[in-house]
Amino acid sequence: MNDTNQKQHILAIGAHAGDQELTAGAVLAKYVMNGHKATLLHLTPGEKGHKMLSAEDYAKQKIEEAHKFGDTIGADVRFLDYKDAELPLDETVKYQVADIIRELKPSIVITHWSRSMHKDHENTHHIVQDARLYAALEAIKRDLPNHRIKQLYYSENWEDMYGFNPEVFIDIPEDAFEKWIAGLNCYAFARGETGFPYIDYYKALTVVRGVVNGFKRAQAFAVGPAGVHQRLQYFN
Repeated sequence: MNDTNQKQHILAIGAHAGDQELTAGAVLAKYVMNGHKATLLHLTPGEKGHKMLSAEDYAKQKIEEAHKFGDTIGADVRFLDYKDAELPLDETVKYQVADIIRELKPSIVITHWSRSMHKDHENTHHIVQDARLYAALEAIKRDLPNHRIKQLYYSENWEDMYGFNPEVFIDIPEDAFEKWIAGLNCYAFARGETGFPYIDYYKALTVVRGVVNGFKRAQAFAVGPAGVHQRLQYFN
């Protein structure tokens, strides 16, 4: 995430509504406040994790919560029409994501790490890998012209920690932190309604990642072996 005055568009792609909000939402809030554009793309609502609500009712609730989060930090929000725990790893969804990349023309994409306890997270990782390629290749003819993503990062999710190595640390200023927390409070699950205290965990993680890098707070990202050239590129 390079330090530049050029306006950029960041696309955060998550398996479920809430995934990238928790893990990259403070960074998105920071960039929007600095005049950049952010879009959250959710491949599913993540609607099967509530003990008291039906999947249908919880999907409606999470979609509403996702838009409230987006409104809070100033990001656009989109959904694909797939179901929690049933996200396919096929060419149809890969081309859907590639078409969105061609439409939005993001310079930066953030998504899941490759290994996770949740198959939707792993599938999203591989979907984005291929979608990035399909979006970039001029020889693949779609309705919109090709677009190459400059930088691809993987956010730090407690469910995706198998082999995850944090390599890029983004400083989170106080105003962006407060806006992020206000956005997270739009999500019932983040507040702990489904059992796990997500906000507490990810707030604490920003302190851990910040203190070892000379910041008050930070969010961490991996780049993987193909992104070694990105490790020294930061963006304030």
